[in-house]
Amino acid sequence: MNMRDKWAGEMDDPVLGEALKHFKSSVDAWSEAAYRRPRIVDSRVRRGGWQLAAGWALGCALAVGSLVGGVFEHQHRQELAKIAAIKAAQKAAHERLVVAQSAAAAQQALAVQTTAKNTSAARHANDTDENLLAKVDKDISQQVPAAMEPLAQLMDDNESQ
Repeated sequence: MNMRDKWAGEMDDPVLGEALKHFKSSVDAWSEAAYRRPRIVDSRVRRGGWQLAAGWALGCALAVGSLVGGVFEHQHRQELAKIAAIKAAQKAAHERLVVAQSAAAAQQALAVQTTAKNTSAARHANDTDENLLAKVDKDISQQVPAAMEPLAQLMDDNESQ
C-alpha cells in the first residue's frame, strides 16, 4: 500500500484534491521542461582534467630530470676528483723518483769525492808512514854495536881524510 492509496480515502475535500492535482501537473510540466531544455556543459571542466594531469606529469618529469641532472653532476665531479687524485699521485711519484735519482747522483758524487780524498789521504798517510818508518829504521839501525862505536868513528874519520 502506498501513500496515495492511504491518503485517497481521507481526501474528501474536492478543492484540496483539485489544488493538489494542479500542483502535481505544474511540477511535472516544470520537470519535463527542465529535462528538455538544452544544457550547457562547462568545457573548461572537461579540459581541466587532462590539463591538470598533464601539469602534474610535466612537474614530475621536471623534478625527476632535476634529480637525475644533480646525480649525474655529482658522479661527474667524483670522476674528475678521482682522475685528479690519480694525476696528483703520479706527479708525486714522479717527483719522488726525481728526488731519489738526484739524491743517488749526489751520494755517488760524494762517494767519488770521498774515495778520492781517502785515496789521496791514504797515499799521503802511506808516504808519511813510510818516511816515519824509514826514520825510525835509520835511528834504530846500527852498523856497529854501541861498545865499538868509538872505533867505528875513528875509522869513519880515517876514511874521510
